[in-house]
Amino acid sequence: MDISSGGLKFLNNVDTDAKSIYVHHTKIEEQLPIHSHNKHQLSYVEGGIAFLNTPTNSYFLPARHFVWVPAGMRHNVELRTSIVMVRNLYFPPELFPQDERLRKMGIYPVTNLIMEMIVYTENWRGGFTNTDEQQYQFLIAIRNVLLAVSRTPLPLALPTTKNAQLRLILRHIHQNIDDTLKLNEVARTFGLSSRTLSRLFRKEIDVSFLQYVKMTRIIKSIEMLLETNQTISEIAYGCGYSNVAAFSNVFEQVVHIRPAEFRKQNLRVGSGE
Repeated sequence: MDISSGGLKFLNNVDTDAKSIYVHHTKIEEQLPIHSHNKHQLSYVEGGIAFLNTPTNSYFLPARHFVWVPAGMRHNVELRTSIVMVRNLYFPPELFPQDERLRKMGIYPVTNLIMEMIVYTENWRGGFTNTDEQQYQFLIAIRNVLLAVSRTPLPLALPTTKNAQLRLILRHIHQNIDDTLKLNEVARTFGLSSRTLSRLFRKEIDVSFLQYVKMTRIIKSIEMLLETNQTISEIAYGCGYSNVAAFSNVFEQVVHIRPAEFRKQNLRVGSGE
């Protein structure tokens, strides 16, 4: 990696000392191109909605969650709403066991303890090694907590594509997520047959039309659960569901928790209770 212009210089410093744990708190991540580094990255976005983009997928990063990016993974973080701060910690891979789940990409809830520990480092900048005993041992303590509590990642990924025609269709889905979005109707809108549209989805992004719509609806519902005061019913209808029961069932199928409980747990984490 060689990014040397302006505020991006810090990326060149992340890997300068292979043994250091690097700390960087900034809004600059929204300007970064797709890149990689030789350390695992924890990014916690305060006060908004973001996506982790890779060359093949876009992973939804809701409020009060952190994204774990394994060393060598090409990525950038795209901010979709007003952001207070992006907090980044970069860990040498050897600090994590070979079979540890945190050697793979994942999005995890931010517990009160993790959030408080990350915020404690807000005035730290640069790399810290065992010669910086106080800071380094605290960062190692964060590592230990992450190993203990980061169990089940949030399974929300939307494939991306370079196919110009499909990109227009995907944009249409996102802009009309409160509508019924039936395969034949969307196909007709773009002058295609249902079979052609179905094949396009399978060929270009390897998911079905229905699966893509379902994941987009759930992602939108999580945004609304965390960022609005709308009722569960209002959110269900706003995400294209005809009734609350159907929405709740699909939400639980994907996220493994009911929407009301998801909102309760995440707002509690964010409030510091």
